[in-house]
Amino acid sequence: MKQSQVLKGKIVSGAGEGAYFTQIDWVQQQCKEKLGFKPYPGTLNLEIAPDDLPLIASLDQKKGIELISPDPKFCNAKAFPVTLGEIKGAIIIPEEEVRIHAKNIIEIIGPLNIKASLNAKDGETVSVFLSEE
Repeated sequence: MKQSQVLKGKIVSGAGEGAYFTQIDWVQQQCKEKLGFKPYPGTLNLEIAPDDLPLIASLDQKKGIELISPDPKFCNAKAFPVTLGEIKGAIIIPEEEVRIHAKNIIEIIGPLNIKASLNAKDGETVSVFLSEE
């Protein structure tokens, strides 16, 4: 995976809805097929540094890897592959009408508990490497 752009963010607690989303059958299946892993229940939430907000905003304009719900009751999302150290994951961006976080918060999924694997706590800053598409 080519590492091209670095985002810095502070770990923050989420709304607790990531675990539900990541365990839906179609999400598990599409992540395995398109990202190469089944997501761990939950997401790592990062409050992005102000200098990196333009990069996050630019992701909204990119196609990304589409996660398409077969059920109209659920939202679609797009994913952007990232690494955190040796951990492969993806930034998940839900459709705008269902986003629950402020624009400076991103959610990252991975095949394991990223926060525990990094031995990190809320308030700590981590670097995320966004791969070039």
